[in-house]
This record gives sequence, C-alpha cells and structure tokens, in this order.
Amino acid sequence: MNLFFEESGDFKAGAVLSQQGEAWQVETQSGKRTKVRARDVLLQFAAPTPEQLLQEARAAADDIDLDFLWEVAGQEEFGFAELGAEYFGHDPKPHEAAGLLLKLHASPMYFYRKGRGRYKAAPESSLKAALAGVEKKKQQAMLQASYVEELKAQRLPEAMRGMARQLLFRPDKSSVEYKALETACAELHTTPARLMLAVGGIASTLELHCAPFLMEHFPRGTGFPPLPAPAMPDLGRADVRAFSIDDVTTTEIDDAFSVTVLTDGMIRVGIHIAAPALGIKRGDAADMVARQRLSTIYMPGDKITMLPDELVQSFTLAEGRDCPAVSLYATINTADWSVASLQTRAELVPMSANLRHNDLDELVTEENLANGSGEYPHKQELGLLWQWAQVLEAGRMAKRVAFGLKPEQNNRVDFNFYVEDDVVTIQRRKRGAPLDKLVAELMIFANSSWGRMMHDYGVPGIYRCQGGGWGGTRMQVRMLTHAAPHQGLGVDQYAWSTSPLRRYTDLVNQWQILACVEHGVTAPLAAPFKPKDADLFAIVSAFEAAYASYSDFQSLMERYWCLRWLSQENARQVDAVVLKEEILRLADIPLVIKLPGMSPLARGTQVRLDLLRWDEVDLSVESRVLEIAGAASEEMMTDADAELDDATMLADQEADAAQDEPVTEPSAAADEASVASGASGASVADAPGGAASAAAPGSAAHDAA
Repeated sequence: MNLFFEESGDFKAGAVLSQQGEAWQVETQSGKRTKVRARDVLLQFAAPTPEQLLQEARAAADDIDLDFLWEVAGQEEFGFAELGAEYFGHDPKPHEAAGLLLKLHASPMYFYRKGRGRYKAAPESSLKAALAGVEKKKQQAMLQASYVEELKAQRLPEAMRGMARQLLFRPDKSSVEYKALETACAELHTTPARLMLAVGGIASTLELHCAPFLMEHFPRGTGFPPLPAPAMPDLGRADVRAFSIDDVTTTEIDDAFSVTVLTDGMIRVGIHIAAPALGIKRGDAADMVARQRLSTIYMPGDKITMLPDELVQSFTLAEGRDCPAVSLYATINTADWSVASLQTRAELVPMSANLRHNDLDELVTEENLANGSGEYPHKQELGLLWQWAQVLEAGRMAKRVAFGLKPEQNNRVDFNFYVEDDVVTIQRRKRGAPLDKLVAELMIFANSSWGRMMHDYGVPGIYRCQGGGWGGTRMQVRMLTHAAPHQGLGVDQYAWSTSPLRRYTDLVNQWQILACVEHGVTAPLAAPFKPKDADLFAIVSAFEAAYASYSDFQSLMERYWCLRWLSQENARQVDAVVLKEEILRLADIPLVIKLPGMSPLARGTQVRLDLLRWDEVDLSVESRVLEIAGAASEEMMTDADAELDDATMLADQEADAAQDEPVTEPSAAADEASVASGASGASVADAPGGAASAAAPGSAAHDAA
C-alpha cells in the first residue's frame, strides 16, 4: 500500500513498510524513511507507484481550469475528494485527487484553507480584488522593466521628471520608480546619484549637494511669504558720522562705528548695531519667519538670509541714510584708554560710508596706523579705534591667562571664497589684520557689555559660555539664559547681540536690551522674555541644532568648491602640510585630505603631492606623496597646530567632555571680524577629512563668530 501525505507543508508520497496503531513507517521515493501519522494521510492507493503518482498529479493539476473549479466549488466548505467527484464527474482516481489537492493548495486567492484537505472558495468580491492586485503587480513589473531599460540607455523616463530629488534623498522604496532606479544602478554598477547626473535628473553636482539640505530645512523653497512693512517708532537723530567695515559681498550690514573727539583727552566711541527689534515684535509675522530659519546660511557664492531682502533693506546700515540702530557709547580717556562711562540708546544713525576690506586692507596696515601715513576714508577715527582695540585685546588676553589659558594666536591664515558665473576664487588672508582686529574687539566689547547690562537688570538673555562654573578650562561652549564666563574669549559674560539681521539669538537679545534701556529696573517685568521663560529655552535648543546643521552644510559646500577649484586650475601637483599622521591640508586652499598608508611624518612637514583623482560626487581625493620638502614655516606650523586643536574641539563637542588646553587656539577676534564683515570665508580650522569652515563649533573662534 502507498500513501499520499502532508509533511512540513509539502505533499509527498511513499510506500508503507509497516504500521503501528495510527502511524505508518513509510519509505519515500528518495529512499528516506519517515514516520507518518494517520491525521497527515490524505490518500491511500495501491497503484501507481508513489513516484509516478506525483508526476501524474502535477500534470493533472496543470490541466485543471481554475476559474471553472472555483465556480464548481460553491460557497460552502468542502473536502478535496468531494470536490473531485463533482469536478471530474466520477470518483477521482488517485492521481486526479492528488492533482486537485495540489491545485487547491497552490491557489490561495481562489480557495481558503480550512483544515487538512479542506477548503472554502473565496467570495467573489475578494477574488476580484486579489486578481486585480495581481494584474496591477504585473503591469507595474512591466512598467518597471521599461523604466530600467530607459535608464540604462541614459534616458530619464518621463514619469521620473521632477522626482529625482525625492528618489535620491527621500525615496518611497516601494514605488516602481525607486525599484527601477535601484535595478538600473545594480545592472550598470553605479550609484543612484551618478545615474541621475548622467540622465539629467540632477542638473549638476552642486545641486546634488545642495538638494538634501534644502529638502530638510526648506521643503517649501527658500522664498519668503509676503510680510507687512515694519512700524517704526519715532527716534532721535544721533550727532555722529558712522561708518561700517565689511567684505565687498556683504549686504546685511548690521554694525558700524563712530568716534567723537571730546575735551581733555576724552573721546566717545559709538558702536551702532542695526535695530530690527524696533520694527519686529515678538510673535508677529516677521518674527515667525526669523524664528523658523534662526540664522542666515552662508556658502561660497550664495547665502540664504534669515529675513527677506525688503526687511533687511529697512534696517541695514547703508551709507547715505539715517538708519535705526541700537548704539553703545563708550566714553574713553585716551591717556590710558580706560572706559569712563557707557550708555545705550535707540536712535537714527547717519551712515556716512560703507567701507570694504577689499579696498582698505592694503592701506590700513599696522605700519600706516603707527606712523599716521597713507590716505584712506575715516583715517583719524580708524587710528583711534585701532589704539583702543589693542588695549581691549590685551585686557582679554590677561583675562584668558587668569582663566588658565594661553593667549590667542593671530598669525594664522584664512581663506575667502568668491564664486561668479560658476568660477571660484579662493583668496588667502592672514589673520590679525588691523581692520579684523578692530572690528572683532569692538564687537566682543559690545556683546560683553550688553550681556553685563542684562545681567545687572535681572533680564534673561542668550549667552555663550565656556568653562567657569563647570570646572575645567576646555569645556564645550554652551548657550545659557544667564550670564557666565567665556574663558576662551577672556570675558566675564558674552551675549550674541551684534548681528540681529543674521542670527535670531541676537534679535532676541536686542529685544531684551531695548527693554533694559526703556524700563530700567522694571525691565524684568516689561521685557518680551521674562525670567525662566520656557520659550527662551526652546529658542536656545532650536538654535543650537539649526546652527550646527548650517555649519556642517557650509563646510560641505566649501569642500565642494575646493574640488571645483582643483578642476578649474587643473591642479595636479600641489604643496601640502602634514597635520597629523595621515591627515594633510593643501597650502593654497583649505582642503583637508586623508592619505592612508603614508609614512609617518612630523606635524608641520611640507610635502609635494601628486593628485591622482578627485570626485565631486562623493567629495573624495586620491593622492600620493611625491617628495618631502622639509620643515614647515612658523606660520604653517601654527596653522597645523590650530587645525589639530579645532579637530580635537569637534571631537570634544561630540563627547561633551573637558580636555586639556590645546597648544594654540584659533583667534576669537579674527573670527568675530570675519562674521561681522559678512564674508563667506573659511579659516583653516577644521576637522580632518572635511573642508574648512568659518570656525570649529565649540571653539573660542566659533563662539566669537
């Protein structure tokens, strides 16, 4: 006797060797012996042989008309043998019964299994839906195949036009388009990004790198909604001739200076900051826009402003206009450059000039300032401000030393990026230039002074703090809502307040400063943000997250433009300096690369590199060492030290832990000047493997910026 039975979800046949109660010892066609219980047996037959039965059953199953079988089955539950008699018109032969069972089991859309050998026909509505689904999948498979062929032929399917960014950066992995892209990439041995560039889905590598950032932060585009014109209060006109100092590309001019010579060796220095807080109120439409963006985003050749151009033009300190400003006046005794008094007021400031670094840097040198030579605008005022700036810097350095830190190093090199018509220019610029130091020191003085004023009046603000009450000298820079020392800058408190057109934190602080000016000791009750205001903590948290993301994006874009510069200049053999082990930085541009397997060289060693290839898609560089030039110059050694310090700072920020004081630190004053000028520039401060950024997050330089 032979048995047709089910075992582990499969149908088998075998010859009976023995029987014990309700169990049989069976030998299958493969020669394997198995124990079969009675409940698993579906058919008992004498002929044909088990092997022949299975062959004939499969053939019979193939001949069964599935639709007719479903109609014959009706809507009641049935056993396969019962249905066989009705379908075949006679008691089914063993191979017919087995074939019918195989067909039922293989058609779950038509028949629902109800038990061993028992089934129930699917309702008509369910069957139609299931068949429609199968047909849809079939059509999708055909469509997917057609998309794959078009992509392989370097053509972008019409259905994918406008979907490239979505497919690359936020794909629906169950979609036909994504599956087609994935299949085509696998068959072409390429990546989705490269294929989309090849077929025109992404116009350029620049768009490829910008798109993920824009999709995350500006899903509805970078434009602004219509905003009402700001309502300005009546303001008095200051009796000064103010001037600003910025990079040639700056449009958001938010700081300016004036000098008034008084009697008996006294002068009054005015630090004038654009005052959008006079026209923008907490909670209004413009505030909502600024709070959503939190900061202007800089990149070589472009920027995404925090406020719309129309609003910026209402407050920017443009020459030839009386501009609303919050002014900090310091009355100074030039005998020892001590500050006799401070006063803050909101007013209209007459702007006499917008000076530009590009025009003045070669004229306003330390030598010319020292001996009074050279001719340039506002020469007398710049000479006086320069003398005060040196005193301010010396005071900060003394405070740094008192905090247990080493003085800042000012002999490093910055790089400024300029992009026009897709051509990039990268200019080296030594830090510590007089105009840089002048602007930086006055901005630090203003931020520290206004921070102290808010603290004295008991008004909360947004402060940048490092060290102090946390113990240790190299703590991560943090943002708090109360005053605390900033050891890296060498000040007792530091509140970002001098870039309200570019940073939301500065706009918030300007509201608080104006409340102090207007209400005095009652300012805590009248300020937009009261003590322990939960919304202020939310702003701090959101700003830190956004600012870190914006900084990463700027670094990414600077690395991209460094590689574009290599292609543009066809740079094949270049000079570089060793930063650490396998990490090097090119001498002419702020491009940091890793050279695995390089022989150990001392930090600061100059080498000649052969650039084998670079890739603007994955931003990688392959190179090899041609020759070792020897020890680096003192300037390059300082650069190398500082870059390693900045890389360490980045790691410290991630670990949120204190480390030992670095050999040297980036110049906080220089970075303050860079941001005050609004240039899209990069310092050599950066973590290995990335392009240089304005300053390393968590460093004193980044904080001043």
